[in-house]
Amino acid sequence: MMISVNLRPGTRRGKGGRPSFAAGLDRIKGLGSSVKDPLRLVAVLVWLGVAGFLGYTFVSTGARLGELEPRLVQARAEHRRFQDFLQQKQREELVRDSILSQIRTIQQVDGDRYVWPHILDEVSRALPAFTWLVNLAFVAAPPVTTLAADSASVEAPPPPIRVQLIGRTVDIQGYTRFMRQLEDSPWLDNVTAISANTVVEAGRAVTAFVLNATYSKPPMERVQTVPVAESVLR
Repeated sequence: MMISVNLRPGTRRGKGGRPSFAAGLDRIKGLGSSVKDPLRLVAVLVWLGVAGFLGYTFVSTGARLGELEPRLVQARAEHRRFQDFLQQKQREELVRDSILSQIRTIQQVDGDRYVWPHILDEVSRALPAFTWLVNLAFVAAPPVTTLAADSASVEAPPPPIRVQLIGRTVDIQGYTRFMRQLEDSPWLDNVTAISANTVVEAGRAVTAFVLNATYSKPPMERVQTVPVAESVLR
């Protein structure tokens, strides 16, 4: 027969040798009483909380950074492509501006070079049968005036090129047909009849007429061009 001795009066052993709930509370109270500085315990708990928060923040930030890394690589690639596109666009704009400048220079040089060839070509194309010209001349425009604005002299635009056609016809219908065909020309505008009289030439009655017309440049889509080096022997 075994005899057990309780070395701690006031406490009872639980069944099966396990400490009772009251014994657990006593131990917790004993642990609290063993801490002499409560502020140190609070500081330790605060540091543990801060360390846990920092650890959680570090882990979550690392995961977020891992998710954003592919997007950063893609954004950098798109930025490089966009920069290449802008550089190519700037180069093309420089080439375009250079070509436009050359075209403007050529237009200024050759602007009035082919005026009379166009006029003669349109007049000969519109001239009907039994109708001929005796004179085709340039009509002088009135003197160019300047407009004063803020004590500065502003030049007026150049006057239009006007021509006068003097001709003869044996058929009055040929005269009207000539006027109508001149009006259909894209290079001539404002075809105006100045006079039309019956005169006798070489013993024959003919109609003498005088017409005025204005030279104008048609839109580019109505102009038919041919190569300058095209052979005339063809």
